[in-house]
Amino acid sequence: MRPHIALALIAAAALSQYCGEKGEQKNAASPKGVGPVKEVQIGATVDAAMASEGAKIFQTKCSACHETGARKVGPAMYEVTKRRAPEWIMNMILNPEEMTKVDPQAQELLATYLAQMTFQNVTQDDARKILEFFRDTDSKPLKTAK
Repeated sequence: MRPHIALALIAAAALSQYCGEKGEQKNAASPKGVGPVKEVQIGATVDAAMASEGAKIFQTKCSACHETGARKVGPAMYEVTKRRAPEWIMNMILNPEEMTKVDPQAQELLATYLAQMTFQNVTQDDARKILEFFRDTDSKPLKTAK
């Protein structure tokens, strides 16, 4: 199938799930996304121990599809904490399929990358550690390969 046809089909499927029969918007997600995380308490500084654990979880569960500074199957994660709310990030990790059904930003990602993010069997605590890893990474200049 040609890429532009596949993209059009995915966009149409996403739109049909996002809108009802008469075209009205279904439960548009908040900037916090859709899922179990309603509020995240983050400190002014990064928790180094939590970020270290998050780096390990990211390497094990996420690195097949994501890198920090480069597009892979999914988007580069560098500066994700500057683009998305902490709750949105955690809800995308914990609830990716529902997010792509109702959240406009998640739908854009699906249309761009043409790959549904899958749930990687992480706990809410794991997702919080991954978020802290992202915060730590985003607080430093991007390291590029030489």
